[in-house]
Amino acid sequence: MILACQNISKSFGIKEVLKDIQFHIEEKEKTALVGINGAGKSTLFKIIMGEETPDSGQVIIGKDKTIGYLAQQQEHSYSRTIYEEMLTVKQHIIELDQQIRDTELAMKHAQGDDLTILLNTYSRLNHEFEMQNGYAYKSEINGVLKGLGFSEEDYDTKISTLSGGQKTRVALGRLLLSQPDIILLDEPTNHLDMDSISWLENYLNTYKGAVLIVSHDRYFLDRIVTKVVELEHGVSRVYPGNYSWYAARREEIRASELKAYFNQQAEIQHQEDVIAKLRSFNREKSIKRAESREKLLNRMEVLDKPQEIRDTMRIKLEPEVESGNDVLLVEHLSKAFGKNQLFRDITIDIKRGERVALIGKNGAGKTTILKIINKYIPKDEGRIVLGSRVKIGYYDQEHQVLSPEKTIFQEISDAYPTLTNTRMRNVLAAFLFTGDDVFKQIQDLSGGERGRVSLAKLMLSSANLLILDEPTNHLDITSKEILESALCSYTGTVLYVSHDRYFINKTATRILDLTEQHINEYKGNYDYYLEKIDVPDNASFSSPNRELPDTPALSNTASAEAVDNKTNWQAQKEEQAKLRKKANDLKKLEQAIEDLETRSQAMEEEMCLPEIATNSMRCMELAKEKEGIDAQLEELYAKWELLAE
Repeated sequence: MILACQNISKSFGIKEVLKDIQFHIEEKEKTALVGINGAGKSTLFKIIMGEETPDSGQVIIGKDKTIGYLAQQQEHSYSRTIYEEMLTVKQHIIELDQQIRDTELAMKHAQGDDLTILLNTYSRLNHEFEMQNGYAYKSEINGVLKGLGFSEEDYDTKISTLSGGQKTRVALGRLLLSQPDIILLDEPTNHLDMDSISWLENYLNTYKGAVLIVSHDRYFLDRIVTKVVELEHGVSRVYPGNYSWYAARREEIRASELKAYFNQQAEIQHQEDVIAKLRSFNREKSIKRAESREKLLNRMEVLDKPQEIRDTMRIKLEPEVESGNDVLLVEHLSKAFGKNQLFRDITIDIKRGERVALIGKNGAGKTTILKIINKYIPKDEGRIVLGSRVKIGYYDQEHQVLSPEKTIFQEISDAYPTLTNTRMRNVLAAFLFTGDDVFKQIQDLSGGERGRVSLAKLMLSSANLLILDEPTNHLDITSKEILESALCSYTGTVLYVSHDRYFINKTATRILDLTEQHINEYKGNYDYYLEKIDVPDNASFSSPNRELPDTPALSNTASAEAVDNKTNWQAQKEEQAKLRKKANDLKKLEQAIEDLETRSQAMEEEMCLPEIATNSMRCMELAKEKEGIDAQLEELYAKWELLAE
């Protein structure tokens, strides 16, 4: 065990964010921490790092183990260059190298015992230098920087001049070079292109330490993690396997919990009905039976209803007007900014119903293509032709379609005045705006929040061609799944740019790879694309621990289904006949009980008559008959309870 969280709880005011969180991480284990935005993932990271204090519980880190943390907000020495920042990690090796050089110089002038001592020192320093991979530290720095997308021309760039995303990449590189025993990564892929993400996956898979990751990149998690810790409604649950295995198992568990809850509720209702019926018989023995059942019912441990989760929400996305079959034709398109030629002579032909993903490295010109199609920037050469009845809905990263002075609710209601409040609220809730959040002004929102508003607005549009630029940025996994479901059922056409490989894999029917200024086309999803470009170690979306059943021949399947359907129909018919017989038997029993109780009551009244009370012979006859009726009633009560179950 290298890290353990034991009974961690944390509240902010009256809001309890974490409740009795428990999990542990073994050495070399790769673990994902998942949950919706606001579930407490970053708070838990800060508690592990000692930046926040838990209200209760403790974090245990293995003896002499080091820990490193990549937060979403970074602090650097802005006076250094990128390469100088990396060198600070290897300062101990640089100092060791300098000691070796100094020892070499001293050895030139030493003699006798002094020389012997220096030789021993020199040997020890060289051994230590070699053990710390001193001869390769520069190559190691180069490998990490290039893997994270920096070229050698970038090495001398001052950190103070970098964008936020570039600073995060510098911090990630510095952390990886420091090689702690356990790394905590908070959204490490946010500012990486696909090549850099792929490099990071390979790096972490071979990393000798343990890794705890918060990420919304499901493909990334699938390729790395072997355990998932879920935070939901403040509590934790641990799942073995990768993300896809966790997602499937989570659904099974939730379905099982919901079924158990409803079954128990049905059983409680049934027992209450039986108790009420037994009481209605109004006999001493039936009332005792009712009281006995009541005690058992009160001792039952009642299950809480599983809390509703937002991923049960689904959004229907439909265009008002169907376009022609030819939706978008881009021919011989070229664009350069000064001497920087982004792309040259590219052609794209998109048909109705396609979902086309445009991928490529950062800076290749993907967003530029989308902006040219939407006439935000001019083209250098080529032509763009829209098909008949095509209406574009555009989502861009700058969110130019929003009015800063409006509230979120006004932005949506002004754009779609005929929508009901319930429909608007449901769509906004899917994109994490609930309660009073909908009354925030657009100008007060973060970039991620504005992106979610733009996406929600687009989801309600009547467009039949959706053009989306990084639609999953700043969405949690649940919102991504909602968007995926909506796009997969959408009957219009979609062209989008995304670095989210899981999202591409789920939604794309064709991939356009913009590389070396040209377009390469692949008719399929992301897995198909990887297969065609022959990427090694391609990750499957099913768990490596799960054995998938063989697929039978179609004819055998159809035949088996026909037999199963016939068998099920016969079984249902037999079951219905049994239920009708039981209901009939129950009705007859209730009538028999009622008749006997009526007779018993009449006998009691007869025995109270003055002329009978003085007739000992008649009293004995009535008492004996009543004893027999009571015995019959006892037997019938037992039979009734058995049938009622």
